[in-house]
Amino acid sequence: MAEITAAAVKQLREKTGAGMMECKKALTEADGDEEKAVNILRERGLASAKKREGRIASEGIVGSYIHMGGKVGVLVELNCETDFVARGEEFSQLVKDIAMHIAAAEPRYVSREEIPASVLDKEREIARAQAKNDPKNANKPEQVIEKIVEGRLNKFYEETVLVDQPFVKAPEKTVGELVTEKVSKTGERIAVRRFTRYKMGEGLERRNDDFGGEVASMLS
Repeated sequence: MAEITAAAVKQLREKTGAGMMECKKALTEADGDEEKAVNILRERGLASAKKREGRIASEGIVGSYIHMGGKVGVLVELNCETDFVARGEEFSQLVKDIAMHIAAAEPRYVSREEIPASVLDKEREIARAQAKNDPKNANKPEQVIEKIVEGRLNKFYEETVLVDQPFVKAPEKTVGELVTEKVSKTGERIAVRRFTRYKMGEGLERRNDDFGGEVASMLS
């Protein structure tokens, strides 16, 4: 089986507009053949999302989720192109699902582009130090260390970036893939613009409750 590189995934993503995980899965199924991978994405209705990226999504909903007991609350703005789609039941459910996911998974950013360069540089520095301090990597060349660093950065993205996180109600897909599915169904551009997550007593000295785990358990 052909090795699926990060560069190949990135190139396919730029070409089709599909999510990173979707591109990787398509390339794996296509044994690394980009043209076949594009066809796989088109058959699934994912590649066409690229055509909608330039459209203006100025309609939508500001949705909310308050966890039982009022200890965690979320506001999220999800945009689409028309008021007709925004008022639809499926779009409203998507907003609720994303708000509940944010309550459970505690993302810090909507997308990778929102991560400050200083934060990313620090994470890369820590990942490189961890890799070099691991005795198993003592004799490995620098390019191998860099691959390990990129792998750990991808893990950081999965933990902190909303669209890269596994969706709590269906972990086999990311939140980004969930949104892309709705794009294919509605024919409109859909995008998470921003969110705010409130946690009761956050920043105050208090006992540490696992609210994220509690919300996640309710969704399973």
